[in-house]
Amino acid sequence: MIELSFEDLASLSLGKLWTRAGLEAIVGVEIDSRRVQAGDLFVAAGKGGADYLDAAREQGAAATLEPHDAHAALAALASVIRSRVGATVVAITGSVGKTTTKDITAALCRQHRTLVAAEASYNNEVGLPLTLCRADDETELIILEMGMRGLGQVDELCRIARPDIGVITSIGPAHLELLGSVKDVAKGKAEMLSHLPDRGVAIVPANEERLEQYLPSSKARTLTFGAGGDIELVELETATHGSIAQVDVEGMSVELKFNFTGRHNVENALAAVGVYHALGLPLDGIGMGADTVELSPLRGQEVQLRSGGLLLNDSYNANPLSMKAAIRHLVERAGARRRVAVIGGMAELGEESALYHREIGAMLAHHGVDVVIAIGEYAEDYSEGIASAGGASIVDLVETTDDAIGLLRMRLEPGDCVLVKASRANGLEKVADALQTFAV
Repeated sequence: MIELSFEDLASLSLGKLWTRAGLEAIVGVEIDSRRVQAGDLFVAAGKGGADYLDAAREQGAAATLEPHDAHAALAALASVIRSRVGATVVAITGSVGKTTTKDITAALCRQHRTLVAAEASYNNEVGLPLTLCRADDETELIILEMGMRGLGQVDELCRIARPDIGVITSIGPAHLELLGSVKDVAKGKAEMLSHLPDRGVAIVPANEERLEQYLPSSKARTLTFGAGGDIELVELETATHGSIAQVDVEGMSVELKFNFTGRHNVENALAAVGVYHALGLPLDGIGMGADTVELSPLRGQEVQLRSGGLLLNDSYNANPLSMKAAIRHLVERAGARRRVAVIGGMAELGEESALYHREIGAMLAHHGVDVVIAIGEYAEDYSEGIASAGGASIVDLVETTDDAIGLLRMRLEPGDCVLVKASRANGLEKVADALQTFAV
């Protein structure tokens, strides 16, 4: 982090400030006292944060802050850092694929730029400022992720981040309880585009009509990705432990050998290639980072099971777009093996939630998934959708993850390919963990 003097901190008037005698500045910002290192500022954010002030000081904090408003304090600190850092800032938002696109972008660009990228899903009014505060004088590139629960939130994050390059990965049904319609999802995501400078770059899906009215009308450049776009997937070959993609980048053919599988992940990679290209990095050197991607946990992780089967652990989150992509990936990776799906509800879909769940059920049947174990509130809707499309060999409806684990012990056969997916609140990572202990 770029040093902030105690004088700088005091001038911001963010709350009750304690500083360590003999020091003059901070060199980092943390909200978790367990992560505090010597020289850091500990911000007592969240309920009970003040209870950890002494622990942070014992860890070596240079200063501690009891903020009047935790979010406002973090935003102010990050804004100061943003004003002093010379790095290019990339901001990534979208209905699905934000974190994966961020991970791939970081891998591609790390070979050429000193960078800071958001940890895991640090994408809100807490995580984004903390990411910005990690930048220092050597940082050339900052890769941020921006989540959204309602209108105005991307706008607020952009006021802090002031992005040079903005990426929208996709537009689809997500957070509809607050937003009401996919049209408003597009409106919320597009708030990013109005913040791009004249020499900035907007990277958006090709042929996404819901974004067209928001595309920059200034000197900012627009790059599109996907079928018919400036950056397009020409050919994809899936190997046992990776993918080989032929990509056209504004007329130049590039081969990328990725260390992950899944067409949806490769499509996310097209947006990452867009960032790489927008930065002016050499296309003949792009392949160096493609096989070093470290995807964040619980996002399509592939694990060989003791039973001889394959687990597709995609339990971090779910909405209709990501669920459909995961089902297609299950079919692709299963091949001739039995297809098993353990699924929970998709959250925040509003009044038409049941309809979306029935639609996914129909897709499971249409794609020949052999065994479906549906968990929780929307299990019956999944079942109705499966039945409407001709059914599956086995459909089990259960209340809890423990029930699902018990059924899997009976249902799982050697060699099965198993997808585990639901919205975060369902806690299906417990099912994925249990599967790895089974010996069929």
